[in-house]
Amino acid sequence: MVLLMSLKAGGVGINLTAASNAFVVDPWWNPAVEEQAVMRIHRIGQTKPVTIKRFIIKGIVEERMEAVQARKQRLISGALSDQEVRSARIEELKMLFT
Repeated sequence: MVLLMSLKAGGVGINLTAASNAFVVDPWWNPAVEEQAVMRIHRIGQTKPVTIKRFIIKGIVEERMEAVQARKQRLISGALSDQEVRSARIEELKMLFT
């Protein structure tokens, strides 16, 4: 059986412990959104090993989105100063639209 849903729908209060595989094909700029959707499979009651696969196509916006996610993870970790945060936001916008 296969259940197809958008990343946003997968991250909204549902329990997907019947699943054992997740394929992320629509990355989001905020890594927390992806993580929340994927963690719906890792809930209490999960009895099977879970596999998560991300598909990123090289040379298009998804690849750039992955770079933005990496920057967001560093921001979350507190690794950047306020000035670096400001310049990172500008660079993210430039990267997405070039």
